[in-house]
This record gives sequence, structure tokens and C-alpha cells, in this order.
Amino acid sequence: MRTVLVLTTALVASVVPVSLGAGAAPAVAAPAVPAPAAEPGTVVQEGGRLTVPAGEEGPVTLRLAVTLPEWVTGPVRARLALPVKEFPPAGPNPHRLAAALTSTCAVNGGEFAPCTWDAPWIDGEDYPYPVRIDLPVTEAAATLTYALTIDTSLEQAWVGSLDAPVELTDSTGTVVARGTAGLDFVAGTPAAKFLGVVHARDKAGVLWRYEGTGRVDKPLKPRKKVGGGWNAYTAVVPISTPRADGTGDLVARDKAGVLWLYPGTGNPDVPFRPRIRIGAGWNVYTAMAGRGNGSLVARDKDGVLWNYERTVNSPAPFYPRSRVGAGWNVYDTLVGYGRGPVARDRFGVLWKYDETGGTDPEGYPFRTRMKVGGGWNFYTAVAGAADLGPRDYRGDIVARDRSGELWLHQGVYRAGTTMPDRTRTLIGGGWNIYDLLF
Repeated sequence: MRTVLVLTTALVASVVPVSLGAGAAPAVAAPAVPAPAAEPGTVVQEGGRLTVPAGEEGPVTLRLAVTLPEWVTGPVRARLALPVKEFPPAGPNPHRLAAALTSTCAVNGGEFAPCTWDAPWIDGEDYPYPVRIDLPVTEAAATLTYALTIDTSLEQAWVGSLDAPVELTDSTGTVVARGTAGLDFVAGTPAAKFLGVVHARDKAGVLWRYEGTGRVDKPLKPRKKVGGGWNAYTAVVPISTPRADGTGDLVARDKAGVLWLYPGTGNPDVPFRPRIRIGAGWNVYTAMAGRGNGSLVARDKDGVLWNYERTVNSPAPFYPRSRVGAGWNVYDTLVGYGRGPVARDRFGVLWKYDETGGTDPEGYPFRTRMKVGGGWNFYTAVAGAADLGPRDYRGDIVARDRSGELWLHQGVYRAGTTMPDRTRTLIGGGWNIYDLLF
């Protein structure tokens, strides 16, 4: 009997805990603890926000430092997107923006190679941002570095300031690192072909050239010498708009009344080819103005204005003249400005004539004049030019006052056309050394 009791006790002890005191509970297996979430690494922009000049300054470099978690292996891809929310109503779209961005990229200090921006929205891809760029694929490591150069044209300054998301993904598409890059697109220097030029002849007959800068605060570069002997002419008139890239043609009338053509070269250091004789008899005109497209208007002594349309592929630069109309002796100044002249009357009021573009049924080249404003008799010289400082592609006017100070009137859009603004900016003094500005 004792043996049976001992065995029974042993069996119970193998199932029930030895201590059955108060508060004791049967043993329960501990619940499984979920593994910690796989947090992605970081992308940090080196040097703070990057200013991207949209213009001729050249590329700037964005640098990114990446830290990856230990669990990341294999190849990884980095992608930067531009979170542009709104595009201007006319012209720019994702494809055009992508095409206007030029970049090279490098990883971990390697050689730079071209990399391309694309527009997944238009390509039909479901991607949250309209423009993006993929950086080179590389093997995962604890730290990675990327360098991306960015260059674009003045037309893309509208992009403005962006916080561009950057993500790295592994071969499965899992995001393994993320961050942002601050990019500030600002208006840079326009290409020389968009900038204007002011020419000035000194009293010794030397012609000087002032090229536009694209800056309102300092719209002209230091002068360049074109050459001497220009005091042989009683009038010098640009007929196609002179630009900082060395393009633009001039005509010049000598004291005998012979008109000469100076074709532009496209080389700003030597802007004109040797002169070509057009013909004699041009002393009948008291004023001439170019029309920007190679054509010319000239006023005779009776106040009649004549139009000379530029020829194409002809040894003669102009077609026979056509009569515009009489009454132009009310003006004491006639200056080319875009495709039509501006004219100052004897009361100091400036008027602008826009071209009809060949739409007038009677062939009249200009629309009804538009009033720019009064007070222009304050100036002793007025000259039209392509964009000098505002970087807006609108023609500007420079004007010299009696004390020799030169003023900039920026071209503005008003009343459905471009005309010189009533407000002005001082360029500098000492311009009375010149007897001719154009």
C-alpha cells in the first residue's frame, strides 16, 4: 500500500508545481514579440539648399549623403523627383521641362556621366510627380554619396523653390532610404542671343559697343571698341536688332548721301563685316529708323515717310520704297524699337507704332499710334535695344539727359503691346562724350 502511494505522489508532482501557495498561476507560454519595423535610412543634402540659376551661368552640383540600414544588400537605385504642382498656362509642360534640364551624375566619387530627366505622367506611368531623374545603380553600403549637376535655360526660372523628394529602393522596390533636396530655381543670365546692345560714337569717330548683362542694377557691360572712322557718317541705323552675340545689321549714310550696309558677323569681338554699298541719294531723308527685321523707314524733307522692305536672297538689300504717309514732320526723333518705330513729338510725347505684319489690306505697315507718355523732351538722345537687363525678352530703351546721365526704360507689356515703361533706372553718367547713340 505504501508503494502505491509513493508512486501516485510522484506522478502528481510531475504535473502539478511543487508550490501551490496563494497567488500562484499555471505556467503559460510567453506571447511572440513582433520584430521591429525595418526603418529606411536617410538622405541628407550637403551644403544646404542649392540655387539653380536658369540661364548662362552653367551647371551647379547637388550633393547627397546616404546612410543605409545594415539589412540592405544588393543593388540600390536612387531617384529624385521635382514636385511641380502647377505649370504655366502656355508653353511649359512636364516633357518640355524634362527636356530643358541637362544633368550629369556620379556615385561614390566616380566619373560623371550623362543622366536623363523624364516625365512619367505624360508617358502614362502612375507616378506622383511630373518630372524625375534616376541616378546610377550601385551596390548597397553603409554610406553612399551622389553628385548631380543641373543646368537649364532662362525659360525655366518659373519653376521656383522646391523640396524635391529623394528615395533609394532595392531590387524588390522596397524603399531603403529617403530624404529631400532643396532646389531654388532663379533667373540667371540670358544667352547672348537674347541680350541687346547699345552702340555709341565718340567725338573722335570711334564706335564703342555696350553689351547687355541681363541685370537691371547693372544692365551694360564695360564698353568694347568696334573701330574708328565712324565720323564719316551722318546717320547710323540698326535695321535688324543688334544683340550681344554679334548678330544684327547696320546701315550708315555718309556725308555724300551714300548708304552702306554693315552685315553682322555673329562674333561679338568683331561684330560687323566689311561694308557694302547700297546706293546714293539718301541725303533726301531727315530721319531713318530700323524695323528690327532688316527693313527700314525713312522720312523725307516734306515729312513723308517711306518704307524699304528688306529683300531675301537678293544682291539688293531693299525692295523699291513704298509710301507710308505724310505728316511725320511733327516728330523730332524717330527711333527703331522692335518691328516698328517710336517717335517723339515736339511737345516731348513719345508714340509707338506697331507693325501690321502685312495684314493691312492697303499694305500700310503700321497700326494706329499708341501713346507711351510725355516728358521725353528731357532727353538729348534716345535709342532702342533688345532686352538689356530685366531678363524678360522685351525690348528696352536707353535715353541720355542733358547732364550726360543715361537712363534705362524697361520694356513692359501694356495696352496689348510692349512699350518702354514710364519709370526709369539710372545706368550711369558721362555719356555726353558721345555724339551718337543707337
